[in-house]
Amino acid sequence: MTMKSTKISNIILDILKFAILILGAAITVMPFIWMILSSLKTASEITAIPPTFFPKEFRWENYKEAWSRAPFLRYFVNTIIVAVCSTIGVLITTVLSAFAFSRLNFPGKKVIFSVLMATLMIPGEMLVITNYITVFHMKLEIGGVRIMGIDSYGALILPWIASVFYIYLLTQFFMQVPDAIYLAAKVDKCSDWKFMWKIMLPMNKQAVVTIGILNFISSWNAFMWPLLVTNDPSMRVLSNGLTQFQSEAGSDYQLIMAASCILVMPIIIIYLFLRKYIIEGVTRSGLKG
Repeated sequence: MTMKSTKISNIILDILKFAILILGAAITVMPFIWMILSSLKTASEITAIPPTFFPKEFRWENYKEAWSRAPFLRYFVNTIIVAVCSTIGVLITTVLSAFAFSRLNFPGKKVIFSVLMATLMIPGEMLVITNYITVFHMKLEIGGVRIMGIDSYGALILPWIASVFYIYLLTQFFMQVPDAIYLAAKVDKCSDWKFMWKIMLPMNKQAVVTIGILNFISSWNAFMWPLLVTNDPSMRVLSNGLTQFQSEAGSDYQLIMAASCILVMPIIIIYLFLRKYIIEGVTRSGLKG
């Protein structure tokens, strides 16, 4: 094979790669574009046959109407509270657990870690049942405010404040930090807490941020668990509120699409601003330098 034919083959291969990537991107992005454009259509346009891709007139009033026809502000606040609190909780438990398993020596360390890893093989549906029974019996009120139990923020947040997978992931990152750094810090009389806060976390910032983002997205999109532990409409999150709104809106699909945009847009914005941390956290396999 001549050099010219090899060059042509490489060009054709590159074109095929880009074509596949463009096709995959189009398949992924098209539903979001359709959702946004449909949320700006009139009721007649969205049910027209053949369907129209672009609206004749952008009806931003659909968002206002969808927002006013259901307590989306309440759903939004509930979702923010659950997502933020659960993310803070999972970062605390994950960082402390990962540091303990990667740097500290204590009796039963390997056994405890092995048991935790074994729980990854348990189906999530089984954990939902046990978690529900636990939360149902954990009834706690302080000053007339329900802290734990059905229809409480505690019930919505508790299952998200610890993740065995995140502990395993961050433990692997922490173990990549050379032991010489830890020993040198101990020689300088650096406490474990200071070493973790001043050295381990800055060196593994991408991994920590990635865990926080992924947990935030997971708790934001949670549907089944909030549906199980909330009976009071005022305690619904956006995903459950959207489902209820779909049954109430009926054939007003443009309003349903507008409400769907309200649910999805915050996550898209967060990802666009913090995507570099996710990419670095997932692809990094060793320490730089």
